[in-house]
Amino acid sequence: MNGVSTRILIADDQEGIRGAFRLILDAQPDMTVIAEAADGLAAIETALRVRPDVVLADIRMPKADGIEVTRALAETGIHVVVVTTFGQDDYVRAALRHGASGFVLKRSGPTLLVEAVRAAMSGDVLISPQLTIGLLRDSPLRESPLREGSLPEGPLRESSGRDLQGEAELTEREDDVVRLVAQAKTNAEIAERLFLSPGTVKNHIASIQRKLGVKNRVGIAAWAWHTGRAHTP
Repeated sequence: MNGVSTRILIADDQEGIRGAFRLILDAQPDMTVIAEAADGLAAIETALRVRPDVVLADIRMPKADGIEVTRALAETGIHVVVVTTFGQDDYVRAALRHGASGFVLKRSGPTLLVEAVRAAMSGDVLISPQLTIGLLRDSPLRESPLREGSLPEGPLRESSGRDLQGEAELTEREDDVVRLVAQAKTNAEIAERLFLSPGTVKNHIASIQRKLGVKNRVGIAAWAWHTGRAHTP
């Protein structure tokens, strides 16, 4: 970030959620929460006035929902990451179709929230693994799950990093990690399942991303579902 903080607006109709997100994000050395909004209309108006880098928008708010916020800010250069307790695929597809830079479940935890903001600023798109698994599983695996008509053009394709047709030389342990990432397991859950430390799992994921040429867990999951490695042997 070269010393420049990412400026964030939090839009959620629950004051407690806004406060929790503020604590998480303000604790990051490269992020600053500059404004809050309690409804969608206020989020749009405030965003246009203060020009944040990223808006975190709840999917369900009074006056305008998160998808409407995304649509209203689509041509402004402001990134919108939709955060929600609701994981319906239709919501995810609609948000991405209207230009959302991410879609994160509130229960995914603070780490993924922070990663989603950073991904948006780098031009990537991060989606909670719990949501990615449903989107990819519903796509025909005989063709790339990122093809046009399967998912919205662009966002999820970008998160994969490259064409998913290629094979990769993974170790047996990396294959295990890939399968669990595709099943929406967290690093802690993978560590427990494979009797590894969380740090070792993190290193495996970094190695897998390099070998597959993908940018994040979404890309790993996409590759796993496309190649059939998401299923338990």
